Amino acid sequence: MSSSKPTETAATAATGGASSEIRYTPAEIEPRWQERWAAQPELYAAEPASSGKSKYYVLEMLPYPSGQLHMGHVRNYSIGDALARYMWMQGHNVLHPMGWDAFGLPAENAAIKNDTPPREWTISNIAAMKRQMDRIGLSYDWRNEITTCLPDYYRWNQWFFIRMFERGLAYRKKSKVNWCPECATVLANEQVINGRCWRHEDTLVEQRDLEQWFLRITNYAQELLDDLSKLEGWPEKVRTMQRNWIGRSEGAEVEFAVEDEGSVPEDERPARYRGTTVLPALENTKTTGDKITVFTTRIDTIYGATSIQLAPEHPLVKEFAAENPRLAEEVSSLLDQQKKAREAGDIGEIEKHGVFTGYYAINPFNQERLPIWVANYILSDYGTGAIMSVPAHDERDYEFAKKYDIEMRIVILPRRIEEADGNSEPESTLPYTEEDSLLINSCEFSSLGNLEAQKKMAAFAEENGFGKATVTFRLKDWGISRQRYWGTPIPMLYCEKDGIVPVPDDQLPVLLPENVEITQQGGSPLAKLPEFVNAICPKCGGPARRETDTMDTFVDSSWYFYRYTSAKYDQGPFDTNAVAYWFPIDQYIGGVEHAILHLIYSRFWTKVMRDLGLIKNDEPVERLFTQGMVIKNGAKMSKSKGNVVSPDVMIARYRADATRMYSLFAAPPDRDLDWQEDGVAGVSRFLGKVYRFVMKHAETARSASTADANVTDATSQVLLRKLHQTIAKISLDFQGRWHFNTCIASIMELVNTCTAADAEISAGKVPPATMKALLENLVLLLAPFAPYLAFELWEQIGQEQSVLRAPWPKFDEALAREDEIEIPVQVNGKLRAVVRVPADIDPDTLGEVAKSDAKVKAAIAGKEIIKVIVVPGKLVNIVVKG
Repeated sequence: MSSSKPTETAATAATGGASSEIRYTPAEIEPRWQERWAAQPELYAAEPASSGKSKYYVLEMLPYPSGQLHMGHVRNYSIGDALARYMWMQGHNVLHPMGWDAFGLPAENAAIKNDTPPREWTISNIAAMKRQMDRIGLSYDWRNEITTCLPDYYRWNQWFFIRMFERGLAYRKKSKVNWCPECATVLANEQVINGRCWRHEDTLVEQRDLEQWFLRITNYAQELLDDLSKLEGWPEKVRTMQRNWIGRSEGAEVEFAVEDEGSVPEDERPARYRGTTVLPALENTKTTGDKITVFTTRIDTIYGATSIQLAPEHPLVKEFAAENPRLAEEVSSLLDQQKKAREAGDIGEIEKHGVFTGYYAINPFNQERLPIWVANYILSDYGTGAIMSVPAHDERDYEFAKKYDIEMRIVILPRRIEEADGNSEPESTLPYTEEDSLLINSCEFSSLGNLEAQKKMAAFAEENGFGKATVTFRLKDWGISRQRYWGTPIPMLYCEKDGIVPVPDDQLPVLLPENVEITQQGGSPLAKLPEFVNAICPKCGGPARRETDTMDTFVDSSWYFYRYTSAKYDQGPFDTNAVAYWFPIDQYIGGVEHAILHLIYSRFWTKVMRDLGLIKNDEPVERLFTQGMVIKNGAKMSKSKGNVVSPDVMIARYRADATRMYSLFAAPPDRDLDWQEDGVAGVSRFLGKVYRFVMKHAETARSASTADANVTDATSQVLLRKLHQTIAKISLDFQGRWHFNTCIASIMELVNTCTAADAEISAGKVPPATMKALLENLVLLLAPFAPYLAFELWEQIGQEQSVLRAPWPKFDEALAREDEIEIPVQVNGKLRAVVRVPADIDPDTLGEVAKSDAKVKAAIAGKEIIKVIVVPGKLVNIVVKG
């Protein structure tokens, strides 16, 4: 980049004009540099692997093109942009791309509202947001831009789906699904938050039975869990959230046969069969052939089971209720209670209610009959939707049994009681749930420790064919069918002769039709288009029907960052050689709200691609950073809350450098930022101060020799000491702490030190070589945070190379070392004084100086000094008595 002629204000300052004559004009500077950057598409371009440089892939989560950025976006992107610029200056080959998560409901809903086709609405929004990003000065390599709603991208969504179908990872089944009436579509389990839609916090999700496509993410549940230990560069809170969502439980499955006599209504049974207590074993018991499979983590308590509880939606409950109208009515009431509990946000706090079905199940361990209940606190999507109720040793079961007078039987005791006198725990201490226990009242398993008993009892169940040790996961398969228009068409055909048939690869992409009438009535809009629905079966050549559901848009974002490495590649989803060079992502930046949705899906997709032989990495992201939210008026910025601050407004008032720098300065990046416009104005004033100081002395820097002079004068020592202390702090923070707020504060302190010495500098008391080093390094330190100003000042002080490719400042420990330091002095651990001493003072002398301080003398007067503890450079503690 060639140097331009210094501005007139710079020339005025260089010839001795007052600094007040120098005006900071970002309204002129920023558009000029934006135009110059746009003319240099290679400026932010990643180099090929053959460059020989170490790679650095930094990425912010791609946005949905809603039409306008807000300051929450700006904060996220400014963090990544600062890091990318720092890594370029460190000499890395940097990949810093951006794209658009462009399918989804907002575009479709906007089309309904504004009578605008979703594609037109989306593409126009992308253009508007891209202009905003360029105006902010973000360093994106637009040559690798992706747009997920375009066929050159979603073609590969379809290709991946077919590969998964071929391997049994994509399948279709009828199941109970989450239905959002507001979205008019199905939601994955991960998209239901406290019983409500993740997009509509006030909309309660319904349960419906539908034929849906699923991806077998559960095949990777254990690996997803195990590999969390590899993600040391991820926040622990994110790993914990994923660990809890995967929800691994070790235990056993046990089958309880359903007694045939249970079909007799309770009030018609013999007296000995009535009630809800355990019934004695009967000979020649007949069973219906139905079996209730229970998953339990405490098979060691199975002799204490006194009932079976079923979820209201358990398949057997439907059979029982079909024969008993009263039962059907009560089960419906239990379902309503569950629904209200979900609406309240915590089903675990539901007031427990249940109804006895009139049926009994047989405990396979002791042949006892257990009454079968339906209970509102049992969920169909957890475990098997059935539990063995052991009220003496489970808190929820205890509460339920107390309410309905169900027998409680103690079968485990604390080791201490058994060892002491063998007596039972008194009932007042129930429920007893501790792990470290001994079995009683459990036939041949009595006196075993609970862990040993669990292994032996699971083995016994397997040997006798009614159970086995097993592991379950909370994680369920990912339902990806959506009954909406604006998404990737699922590339499957339905043929009467050949069944479900994938679209051949050479017919991909299955294009999403345009000019479609979109309503939220009657299922997918695609189902109303005969020209889309009617197709030819590639196997038999006969008529076939296309799938009219589209894919969940989280499919788009599960692998997009691989496409960035070779966005124009058309022989596959990406160039495998490029991925091998760039992956894993070195630093990923985005909101913690994506911990379960996007981040767990992308980890799953990576493992599938690895097993397809496309990649070699097990995980997509080496380091993850979750930034805090931007808060205004006490709430997260969002259109729905009406508290959005547009960067366009801020840029119009204060310009881009001040706007983005404030977003980094106002709070640590991982904490929430309370937006205050006055703060932007303050940063703008600071940048004006930097501009005036540098421009005033720019000619000195341009004409100074590059030779390093010996620093002898006191002013130079003060300036260089502060400079190198600032270099050290900012360099350290960029290594992972990311305290950008204190980085910027340290630059402000450096500038204050410089302006305080301006009289000596103007009087020629500071050598030109010192001023050259000072100004050059000040601009370099500023470059990641305020790029427009940095580019301008770099050129004004005579540099021809782009500041983006200039080496990051080097820290000189000798220059940063203080001549004197302040040492706190304590007496018996209580601060009494602070003494200023030479930085290289020896410990013995430091101890004497501390004792001679007037305040310390007063504190130790008349007392015996036991010892003097000196921590060099840190602390003196005088221990006294008396």
